[in-house]
Amino acid sequence: MGMIRTPLIAGNWKMNLDHLQAVAFVQKLHWALKDAKHDFESVDVSVFPPFTDLRSVQTLMDADKIPFGLGAQDLSVHESGAYTGEISGAFLKRLDVGSVIIGHSERREYHAEGDDIVAAKVKAALKHGLVPVICVGETAEDLETHGASAVPVGQLEIALDGVDAAADIVVAYEPVWAIGSGQAATPEQAQEVCAKLRDVVKTKLGDDAAARTRILYGGSVKAANIASFMRQPDVDGALVGGASLIVDEFASIIRFQKHVGV
Repeated sequence: MGMIRTPLIAGNWKMNLDHLQAVAFVQKLHWALKDAKHDFESVDVSVFPPFTDLRSVQTLMDADKIPFGLGAQDLSVHESGAYTGEISGAFLKRLDVGSVIIGHSERREYHAEGDDIVAAKVKAALKHGLVPVICVGETAEDLETHGASAVPVGQLEIALDGVDAAADIVVAYEPVWAIGSGQAATPEQAQEVCAKLRDVVKTKLGDDAAARTRILYGGSVKAANIASFMRQPDVDGALVGGASLIVDEFASIIRFQKHVGV
């Protein structure tokens, strides 16, 4: 692939699996990858459980030395205070959470999180040493009206306002029309948008940031199509939804280098 960035396969569990189910799942996934002799240095693996699972998963991964990254699905723009139901980045950091999803389309749609809130959450994550996984993407209506890249490019430009050039970030392109639809974007469509998103990182944060920042594709990713995305020069991994809840399927996605020559 000629890739200078270590691929990242991230599983967004959304509102699935309680803490006991989460522990069992992580154990099974780790066993499956070990049995398959997966090289954990060649492909990074991260899981993003619900908040109530984080402590249990963190304890398991620490005790069993499971080399997965641990992420959260959201965080508050606030540090602390009278914000019922909110979760501070400081709390996540104390649980050894390393990254956090920000701006997912479901947060934008169901919780009315606009670009200004997403930008504030990016800054909150970075303040606490968390890597923001910044989600951008267009709806079917956006696609028809503006084309594939205009909306995600605009979203990322705002999200990166005021971000330091040395910041460690991940960008996830998730076409809303593909999420959960079973109809993924084509690899060529994903590459076109991801290349333009890398241009945004270059413009906002500089050449070095553009070269090191991982850009993921998300939207109906599965074992049968992951390798075709990973062949694209600007696609550095995947943010996986439903398929990340099936041990064998998710393990196969993680092992894309083994089952297809890329």
